[in-house]
Amino acid sequence: MSADNRPIVIATRGSALALTQTHAILEACKAAFPSVQFEIKILKTTGDKLQTVPATAPNQPASKGLFTKELEVALLNGEADLAVHSLKDLPTDLPEGLALAAVTKREDVRDVLIYRDAEFFGRTAEGQRVKSGLKPHATLLDFAPGSTIATGSTRRQAQILAARPDLKLVPVRGNVGTRLRKLADRAEYDGLVLAAAGLNRLQVRLQSDGRMKAGQKAGGPTVVPDGLLASYLSLEEMLPCVGQGAIGIETRAGDAKIAAICERLNDPETQACVTAERAFLQWMGGGCLSPVAALAQIIDGGLRLKAVSFRDGIARRGESSGTPADAAAIGGKLARELK
Repeated sequence: MSADNRPIVIATRGSALALTQTHAILEACKAAFPSVQFEIKILKTTGDKLQTVPATAPNQPASKGLFTKELEVALLNGEADLAVHSLKDLPTDLPEGLALAAVTKREDVRDVLIYRDAEFFGRTAEGQRVKSGLKPHATLLDFAPGSTIATGSTRRQAQILAARPDLKLVPVRGNVGTRLRKLADRAEYDGLVLAAAGLNRLQVRLQSDGRMKAGQKAGGPTVVPDGLLASYLSLEEMLPCVGQGAIGIETRAGDAKIAAICERLNDPETQACVTAERAFLQWMGGGCLSPVAALAQIIDGGLRLKAVSFRDGIARRGESSGTPADAAAIGGKLARELK
């Protein structure tokens, strides 16, 4: 097969969510370019290898690029042509020779609060409650003082503590299914926070009665343990992290053939919004684990960016607006105001 006819290689991590997102990109590529061959290349990143390492283990690698570095190396070496990322994991400073070529239409940007059902877990025959639980449609205000919420995100931790400083925050690792199982099985966890976008893409649905229902996805269903309930956190309670809900496609800079493919995959409105958010994060000088949050939205043709920073332990909130064409400038301006 000649170089011109070789398959276009799409690099991805191997998690259930990463594969679901990559298969969606693959199908979009096939639909837009039916005469072109595409194939998926699965790579294990440093972040994937750390899923089984205790959060307290010493000498862990720096957080920047934990879930992207190996995919970027494959791009630079010519072993892949596109790399599919959850955009929230992609650092704002990309390696020389690489570019963020496209972002897909954004999913739900909200976070979801997950907790055990008090009625389901009930009491043992001896009348002893084994695990705590709450009623459906619970909020952060419904947790007892000292309750433990599991999340590895400094952004979520800061915003939860701003609302409930009496709660205890602990890290949690693993894919979506693993985290749900930990909440169901371990009495030391009272709640868990996950992104709605990831749940939606894995077809885990929140029902009107507060229960979670597993659907089908590429590779089989995500297992949702019995007895878990969930509530959406409002954007007033919890601003999302930069890029949350968007899929980013990274490529080699200057590759005209791949750029033409990415142009068909790109959603301009989402691109403008995440450009503002990523500019804000870059000017703040932080990575994806920094305690900052930002959300840009297109409203009546204009772009509005809201953000909060807990960089020095104090919540600083702000808002800036302008035209979508000025997205990067809007993000930089707001960051300078909040620093």
